[in-house]
Amino acid sequence: MGDTLVLSSLSKTWIFDLDGTILKHNGYKIDLYDTLLPGAKEYLDSLPKEDFILILTSRNDEIKEYTINFLNENKIRYDEIIFNVPMGERIIINDRKPSGLEMAVALNIDRDDFKLPEIKRET
Repeated sequence: MGDTLVLSSLSKTWIFDLDGTILKHNGYKIDLYDTLLPGAKEYLDSLPKEDFILILTSRNDEIKEYTINFLNENKIRYDEIIFNVPMGERIIINDRKPSGLEMAVALNIDRDDFKLPEIKRET
């Protein structure tokens, strides 16, 4: 993955999976507690305040309250979280602006290795 992701100056919608991207994958099952991945909180905090952050997770309702409490106690920034999402691929379909601007970007990172590129916004 490159060191810089060049994006438009428009506000963004960020969609993050939870386990393996922001938190150690299945840490709540393996260790009996969650662990933030290094750099995840700082990255989320660095996103512009006008951007929207959606978290998706396959975690079910039995762990929902615990998960929300953990995120809030650790001051993890997000706008919405959706539980009970299937474990399979996440497919995003969006249009392309008449100017040619691609309105969907997908990044896959190695599990439990939160390394995303620096963001550069076009002016």
